[in-house]
Amino acid sequence: MSEFRSVPRARGALPVLGHALKLWRDPLGFLKSLRAQGELVRVDLGTMPMYVATSARLINEVTVKKARSFEKGRLYDRVRPLVGNGLATASGEVHRSHRRLMQPMFHKERISGYAEVMSGRAMALAESWTDGQELAVEQVMGEYAIETLAATMFSTDIGRPAVESVRRNLPVILKNMLIRAASPKLFDRLPIRPNRDFDAASASMRKVIDEVVAGQRRSGDTDQADLLSVLLAARDADTGEALTDEEVRDELVTILFAGTETTASALSWTFHELARHPDVEKQLVAEIDEVVGDRQVTIEDIPRLPGIRRVLDEVIRLYGVTLLMRRTTEEVELGGVPVPPGTEIAFSLYAMHRDPELYANPDAFDPDRWLPERRSEIGREEFVPFGSGNRKCIGDVFAWTEATIVLATVLRRWQLRPLPGHTPKESASAMTHPDHVPMKVVARP
Repeated sequence: MSEFRSVPRARGALPVLGHALKLWRDPLGFLKSLRAQGELVRVDLGTMPMYVATSARLINEVTVKKARSFEKGRLYDRVRPLVGNGLATASGEVHRSHRRLMQPMFHKERISGYAEVMSGRAMALAESWTDGQELAVEQVMGEYAIETLAATMFSTDIGRPAVESVRRNLPVILKNMLIRAASPKLFDRLPIRPNRDFDAASASMRKVIDEVVAGQRRSGDTDQADLLSVLLAARDADTGEALTDEEVRDELVTILFAGTETTASALSWTFHELARHPDVEKQLVAEIDEVVGDRQVTIEDIPRLPGIRRVLDEVIRLYGVTLLMRRTTEEVELGGVPVPPGTEIAFSLYAMHRDPELYANPDAFDPDRWLPERRSEIGREEFVPFGSGNRKCIGDVFAWTEATIVLATVLRRWQLRPLPGHTPKESASAMTHPDHVPMKVVARP
């Protein structure tokens, strides 16, 4: 449309494919490059235009100020085979009602109870290691996150098959997720490898969770305090209707998917960065010794460990959410441009958090940028690690609590040192996670 003539088109488009090849080959580099080309930039997925909001100001308009003019976009359409109509993909009243149902699971009192489980499991993990042991940290942290989530949110025990399914299928899903979203529409139904692998892994996860839900429904036991029981017992305030098994399944898969990758990725990158910055690690260990000492970490310790929070804030800034999408439901103005209904709008928190206009030396790991005297320089809309507005991640406090407890427990006892031969590389999916983090466990003096 003529209104879009003022919107620059990203450089490097190819015939038929548009910018899809650039997104496949180097998604993170490509997304970072767009800020210098404008506040709103056109990117072509084949012949389908997508408009990328690159500034914190425009991203805030899309997610907060004008959020009612948007619904979930193509990215969510493409991952729907995995999460169905769960919180990640639902719109309108379905999203609002399901979020209300699930919110009590993330209240402060519940988090306090979860912290006891997290701490006990973190202690068991640290005690299972031996001096000189070699670890694939991303695998260890992934397994810890999956099993801790199962032990807290699913206290009736979602069963070993479900845990094993997440462990087996999640890496496949993450590997192919962004490729699906960034593919031209003509690829949607083609049996190309990313589509086949993603669909097979998603179907496997859904089948296992379906069996768990059906089994719990048959047992009639919905008096437990876990998420599965809460969802099965829930009734619509207006109609009195219960959620269907499919709706329950979609919410469980969404929580398992989101709650595993965020924590595992953040912890893996943190151990990597601390090994590269021993001075920061030394400060954290001193803080942990002073606050926690030799006892088990408790929920009361969390606010007394600000050094860990600064490190985690910096890790999530550097290695955050790769790409999110919305679709306009009515005409809306963005950056002075009238945008018609049905337009795909994308934004990258990863790229925004590395914007040199917002952050000095943006690619550097610098936890001190979160010290109070420097934190005030960063605007509220310029750091949104878990999103913002009514789409802000429901489990953000859960994730921060879990990551803090693991770090405080492990660092007090062990140093993790990189093994030669591999430097972790950024791999883009929902989060910017490391491809592989091989490290050696060394007893702390």
